[in-house]
Amino acid sequence: MPLVTTGDILHRHRAVLAFNVIQLEHAEAILLGAERAGRPVVLQISENAARYHGALAPTALGVLRLAADADVDAAVHLDHAEDEKLVAEAVALGFTSVMFDAATLPYSENTQRTAAVARSAQEHGVWVEAELGAIGGKGGAHTPGVRTDVDEAVDFVAGTRVDGLAVAVGSSHAMTSRSATLDFDLIAALADALSVPLVLHGSSGVSDDDLVRAVGLGIRKVNISTHINGVFSRRVRAALTADPHLVDPRKYLGPARQAVADEVERLLRLI
Repeated sequence: MPLVTTGDILHRHRAVLAFNVIQLEHAEAILLGAERAGRPVVLQISENAARYHGALAPTALGVLRLAADADVDAAVHLDHAEDEKLVAEAVALGFTSVMFDAATLPYSENTQRTAAVARSAQEHGVWVEAELGAIGGKGGAHTPGVRTDVDEAVDFVAGTRVDGLAVAVGSSHAMTSRSATLDFDLIAALADALSVPLVLHGSSGVSDDDLVRAVGLGIRKVNISTHINGVFSRRVRAALTADPHLVDPRKYLGPARQAVADEVERLLRLI
């Protein structure tokens, strides 16, 4: 099927799950799970993943082809890009969705730089996500005060004209336990005040029940990375432990890919 934007998906569905891709096995697993569930999906490549591979294009071209050949609607998204040049490269490669992350900058600079990125990408039909309010890592989002301010979010969206906004509501990146405590009142207030879809980052640390509740209150895009990496890694570890002499990567990457597909299907059906 032709690639779609995240916005196209959200016009037809209440919410969408977005899973991060590090290598092609991730992309294959995510799309297999989506096809079995019969649900649309977003495949994300982060700036960190591009840096790991030394460039964006090699992995991106494979993911773009896999997504275009899928039997479900799929968007390919650049995640947490802090470099405008990387955003421009992603647009040129054919990404249908990008996130520009200037949240660590002063508010005025975040607004100015994000607005410029949004104008440029949207001219090419690309859906643009931005971030406001620190979304912590390793516990940071559980620190008091690390939250998106509703009034500031309204001004930021008006000033940047982004298509979606990642908000700090209690989740945290890279959590290996699903024990995050979300601020549901804040989610509801942000959803009521804003005209653009809300994005929940750090969703690997959020329980099934809380994910469902967050979507019910207005979260439209749910980002998951560490959780499926854990599923993948545990299956690889089990295979290598069971057979210490195993040397063919297909013998342990294949079962890991299948395990991720199963979990992606389960989560898509849940949401």
